Amino acid sequence: MGLETEKADTRIFMDDDNFPPGGPELSEAEKCAEDALERDPRGMNAHLQLGFEDVIAEPELTHSFDKVWICSHALFELSKYVLYKLLSLLLAVPLALVLGIVFAVLSCLHIWIVMPFVRTCLMVLPSVQTIWKSMTDVFVAPFFHSVGRCFAMVNIRLDQE
Repeated sequence: MGLETEKADTRIFMDDDNFPPGGPELSEAEKCAEDALERDPRGMNAHLQLGFEDVIAEPELTHSFDKVWICSHALFELSKYVLYKLLSLLLAVPLALVLGIVFAVLSCLHIWIVMPFVRTCLMVLPSVQTIWKSMTDVFVAPFFHSVGRCFAMVNIRLDQE
């Protein structure tokens, strides 16, 4: 009742007359370009390689009709493909320009402002450290030494009644 046990098989039939047996022949330059076209060599976006089965899954006892499942799968893949292509067409170039400007500004600020400031602080810090140690030895250490001696003579005795 509503459960179909028959598995559907999807196939694409093409005439062999229109295509050479091994597919179109690629020149050596195209083969090299195809191999060198690694767009995520460090695997930064490996977590985004999701398929239909990773997002939508039906438990064993609650399956929809096979045709519905096949159409849903096809629509999912088609919409993901088309929308990604459309959004990348509209957003890739402007965002690349904006991000290039942002990283150029950040690099410039880091090279010409942040690092010279850090190096200056590191050059001045030994002098500041010497002065701070002298001030601590002259004022703070004797005060706490005296307070420690005063409280060293305090004895607390607890009596139970």
